[in-house]
Amino acid sequence: MDRSRIIVTAVVLALLGAIVPIAAMFHFSWVLAVQEEHERLELFANRAIARASISLKDAAGALREIDRFTGDRCSVDHIARMRRLTINTRSIEEMGYFENGLLKCTSWGPTEGRITQAAPDFTAADGVAVTARIRPLANLDHPLMALQYKRHNVLIDPLRFVDIVVDPDVQLALATNTGVLLSALNGPDPARIGKIIADPGKGLDDGHLFAAVRGTDWIAVATEPESQIVDSVRRRQLLLLPLGAFIAAFIIGMVVWLSRRRLWPLGELQIAVRKHEFIVHYQPIVALRTGNCVGAEALVRWRRPNGSLVRPDLFVPLAEESGVIAAITDQIIALVVLDLKKLLVANRSLHIAINLSPADVRTARVLPVIEKALQHTGIQPRQIWLEATERGFVDVDSARSTVIRARELGHAVAIDDFGTGYSSLSHLEGLPLDALKIDKSFIDTIATDSATSSVTPHIIDMAKTLKLKIIAEGVETQAQVDYLMERDVDYGQGWLFAKPMPAAEFIAYCRKARLPA
Repeated sequence: MDRSRIIVTAVVLALLGAIVPIAAMFHFSWVLAVQEEHERLELFANRAIARASISLKDAAGALREIDRFTGDRCSVDHIARMRRLTINTRSIEEMGYFENGLLKCTSWGPTEGRITQAAPDFTAADGVAVTARIRPLANLDHPLMALQYKRHNVLIDPLRFVDIVVDPDVQLALATNTGVLLSALNGPDPARIGKIIADPGKGLDDGHLFAAVRGTDWIAVATEPESQIVDSVRRRQLLLLPLGAFIAAFIIGMVVWLSRRRLWPLGELQIAVRKHEFIVHYQPIVALRTGNCVGAEALVRWRRPNGSLVRPDLFVPLAEESGVIAAITDQIIALVVLDLKKLLVANRSLHIAINLSPADVRTARVLPVIEKALQHTGIQPRQIWLEATERGFVDVDSARSTVIRARELGHAVAIDDFGTGYSSLSHLEGLPLDALKIDKSFIDTIATDSATSSVTPHIIDMAKTLKLKIIAEGVETQAQVDYLMERDVDYGQGWLFAKPMPAAEFIAYCRKARLPA
């Protein structure tokens, strides 16, 4: 992922991190307020069910008591008993006695005319038959409910069933389980109530919150305009929005931290190591006398996911400073074995030079890694050369121990970029090296009037004195080749012969390379 994609992704995530928690708190405030209001409406509906049950129980009790009367029916005593029960039972408006389906007398006296008994809508669990709506002759505009037990009945005003204290904006309705609307308080919309009764529960319908509760014989519905919860929503927002802001700030902080970590050079480098984004290019080393390819230096390249390559000088110093270089070196070793196993086994005269960090020279950590990587591959240790810059040999004692151990394992060891550091002849004499590589900066001065042009022959003479093989780096002209051959330099490496190349190209090159005429 390149920097622009990281930045765009970070901006999008930061925006989402800012918006989503705040929006979630707005939504959560509304959900909590609705949930609380549903619970309150459900409480009112339960109260209506309880009130209806009490009224029904009182009326049923009065009917059973009058049924136990043993005197003559519709006598003065009978009518007086019905009147007392009517007066003393709050829910009853009137009590009557039927004989052969006709009303004979009521709690107010004998009846005149032919009044037939209404057919019940249902019979409650206690045996009381219920007629949901009848219109008494005394008041045709105010329907009542009739309860029948054996030959007696009572008339009840359905408003008694919803005679509970509710807020002015709460609308209450009571219906039978069959859906017959019995009573209503504060004028709920009958159509809405009918739809709710058909599917009882809690919800929101046409801007109204509702809660329906089903009892044994009744369904109670409490509704309220949605606008009534505005204040409740705002109170919750005052509590929850600071939490949302904190979460948003935390998410944005994490996005910024992760983005900076991803964009931070060391962070990018660490991610590249985890994702194995490093590859190896091989720059051929040729014998100056014959032009034959004798090996190559393994050069690390960082290939980003978008295919672009990062030069080693842009990340190797940071890798060495941070310690990440150890993991990179291990990956290079594994890639060299994977890329060139067949070639090295087929041609024992070829070698591959692997660069070691100063830390690896000091600790010898890398030697067991190489030894394990070469097991069962057929690659001989002498085909793996180890190179380190002069900085790697500053701690002479530790370096000497590592070089000795490396040579015992069969590896050749070379000092790389010689002349750019602080090595002296005494340092070199104390190290059992096999080869010395002259830095490109000195090769560039060959056949020039540069002030440092005289250093190159001194380096060559020093290497010969120590009986080290000499490899010239950065060879780019035939004049440089001629100069080096005159001084019996063994090998050359540079763009005159070949640029660093992927494994497949190197395999093809080293089989046919010759020194240019």
